[in-house]
Amino acid sequence: MLTDSLAVDLAEAEKLIETAPHVRTEQDLLEGYQYLAASVLATVHHAWAPELAQPMFISGAGPFTKQGLDNPDTLYFGAQISDDAEFVVTGKRGTTADLSFQVLAGEYTDTNVPDSVAAFDDRELHIEPDGSFEVRFGPEPAGGRRNYVTLAPGSSQLLVREVYSDWGAERGTITIERVDTAGHPIAPLTREAAERHFADAGKALVTRIRTWLQFPEWFYLNLPVNTLTEPRLTPGGLATQYSSVGHYELGEDEAMIITVPASEAPYQGFQLGSMWYLSLDYINRQTSLNSAQSQIDPDGKIRLVVSEGNPQVTNWIETVGHARGYLQFRWQRLSRELTAADGPTVEIVKLGDVAAKLPYYELNTITAEEFAARIAARQRAVTNRMLG
Repeated sequence: MLTDSLAVDLAEAEKLIETAPHVRTEQDLLEGYQYLAASVLATVHHAWAPELAQPMFISGAGPFTKQGLDNPDTLYFGAQISDDAEFVVTGKRGTTADLSFQVLAGEYTDTNVPDSVAAFDDRELHIEPDGSFEVRFGPEPAGGRRNYVTLAPGSSQLLVREVYSDWGAERGTITIERVDTAGHPIAPLTREAAERHFADAGKALVTRIRTWLQFPEWFYLNLPVNTLTEPRLTPGGLATQYSSVGHYELGEDEAMIITVPASEAPYQGFQLGSMWYLSLDYINRQTSLNSAQSQIDPDGKIRLVVSEGNPQVTNWIETVGHARGYLQFRWQRLSRELTAADGPTVEIVKLGDVAAKLPYYELNTITAEEFAARIAARQRAVTNRMLG
């Protein structure tokens, strides 16, 4: 059968989920199966997507196809490219906080982080007054041409990130076209091609599971628990993005108070991730906050309270049954280097002591009805942006 190889790889992927070293509870395992289902959906979709001859931007991660500690504030798009052809990207800038482009050579695997051979945001582009733009990616030297990016040898993926601070911002548009094949149909589907698509999906599924189990071992789990690093350039990421990372383990009666200056950067965001290296439910629960969504204290600092129990403060970050997980700050569209003074500090306290530890507690409190309104706003915002 054409799907035999996919079935074999699916069984291997399921075994990886069941034997993952962090699985301790039924919730851990069930979330693993949910992750597996989403990964099957994503890899089959990608394997059967339009050919390299007619590329198209495809969503790389979303609420139901999560991977790689996806940012709740970001829409991810990716297209296959090659270093021997020219590609034209056209679009219209929305009102989101950031729009960035990255060219990768290779794929993420459990043994390799692909080379980032080009990375920039839209500040480096000429954009028309109405927000429209055109960028060309090709093998020739730019030669002074405006909005032309020379593809380095091995270039294979073009990633685009549209980042929200205000979740009510207007989403932009973006398309891609390969110059030498535009207007021509792709080759008819053959049995051999169909078999290859299924085989590619299976290989990608196993690689996806292995990769994002290994990635935290490199960058997170070797850090002391319940700490966050100083801001640093994001490994393998964008030239204008810094991050601060860590992992936590909290008892039901404990809370983590994180204090961080409200940055002048257009985007500053914080989120929790599960041990599967996935964002937690950010639609129906407040498991992430960016600077536009956070309450900022009179001293210019944001104080986040990470806990299972409700501390009844506006900046509560819900662990939703996850006693362990990952912590991540991102700063994007920066115009300067960040230092330790720009980064977070952490204190672990008893949940009952949170009020005494917050210097502006009276300004931080929130009623159940007000918190529910915040959740409703999140639900509406994600629904609206996913319709685009």
